[in-house]
Amino acid sequence: MVISYQRLWDLLKERKLTKKELAKRAGISDSTLRVMTRGGNVSLDVLGKICTALRVDIGDVASFVDV
Repeated sequence: MVISYQRLWDLLKERKLTKKELAKRAGISDSTLRVMTRGGNVSLDVLGKICTALRVDIGDVASFVDV
């Protein structure tokens, strides 16, 4: 299983936010978002910052998927 951030990308589209705007709001780097875009792992701290910035739960931004 791997982590998918598709829910996050869908949420950004729904709210008409760019990844750059998310990075600024959440206080994370653009390079961290690039890692996420490629399906890489990030810390729970990063996911927490994203959830706080968007006012959502972790399940709203990430999920486990079978490969």
